[in-house]
Amino acid sequence: MSNVEKISIALPAEMTALVKEAVAAGEYSSSSEVIRDALRAWKFERAAKEAALAELRAEIQKGFDSGAGKNLDVEEFIQRAKARWKNK
Repeated sequence: MSNVEKISIALPAEMTALVKEAVAAGEYSSSSEVIRDALRAWKFERAAKEAALAELRAEIQKGFDSGAGKNLDVEEFIQRAKARWKNK
């Protein structure tokens, strides 16, 4: 691995134990490898959340762009909802 920079981190005892257990079990060859894998998973999760948020924002914008809504007849809405429920 090129351009490796050492940093010092502090972990709660529970997390430290998890890291040590993973190395002792042979899942990883070092504590650093455990942390690198965790950071890769965190990076992936952050990207997925950002993508989902961007999609949600786009859908909200579509709603705004579609114009003003129509007046809703509550009774008609209830009847249509009941009809849909019956057909399921």
